[in-house]
Amino acid sequence: MERIIAKSTLRTYWEKHPETEQYLKTWYDTAMSSDWKTPNDVIKTYASASILKDSRIVFNIKGNAHRLIAKFNFQKQWIFIRFVGTHAEYDKVDANTI
Repeated sequence: MERIIAKSTLRTYWEKHPETEQYLKTWYDTAMSSDWKTPNDVIKTYASASILKDSRIVFNIKGNAHRLIAKFNFQKQWIFIRFVGTHAEYDKVDANTI
C-alpha cells in the first residue's frame, strides 16, 4: 500500500476544478491500493504516464486537460504530490525540479 502526501493538495485542486474530482479520486484510490515498486510498475497501471528524473512521474488527468506530478519513494512506498494543474500551467513549470 502506498502512502500519499498530501491528499489535501488534490482536494484543494478539485474544489477549484470540480470537473477533475472523480478523476483525482480515482487516481488516489488506485495509487493507495497499488504496490508499485518501480516506475515500470506505475506504467503498467498508467501507460500514458511519463517517467522523469529524480523519481518523478507525470500523470495525465481528465484526458490530459490536467497534469499531476508525483515524486516517488518506492522503498518507503511514499508518493509526494508535487504539482497538480491545468496542462497550460504544467507547461510553465519544470517538472523535473518542482
